[in-house]
Amino acid sequence: MAFWLFKSETSTWSWDQQVAKGDVGEEWDGVRNYQARNFMRQMAVGDWGFFYHSQKDKAIVGIVEVCAEAHPDSTTDDERWECVDIKAIRPFTTAVTLDQIKADERLSDMVLVRNSRLSVQPVSDAEWMIICGIGQTQAG
Repeated sequence: MAFWLFKSETSTWSWDQQVAKGDVGEEWDGVRNYQARNFMRQMAVGDWGFFYHSQKDKAIVGIVEVCAEAHPDSTTDDERWECVDIKAIRPFTTAVTLDQIKADERLSDMVLVRNSRLSVQPVSDAEWMIICGIGQTQAG
């Protein structure tokens, strides 16, 4: 299993909206960055990811699971763009903020720290465990 991070502005798509979709999940659509798209192409059903509220909150608030592999993005007719579907697994016990992540030396190489604008990004096994620990949330 691989780990990922999915970023969304709360005004566009929030954790509560993701949870409301239940086990059916929702397309992670609208991504128009080649690197983020390529990361989604690498995802497999069963991979887990952090759900990150960007802009105002700047915090990891939940864990999601990939429930459909990369497929054409339904929000465009442009064949270059694909997306995966994700479903909510559980909320974080305590949200983990970007400031907390940046302050932890163990996370200094994390993509979120080095390229905070990328909307879909990989998370290493070690980073996953550290962040779940900070957020007092079950990692698996």
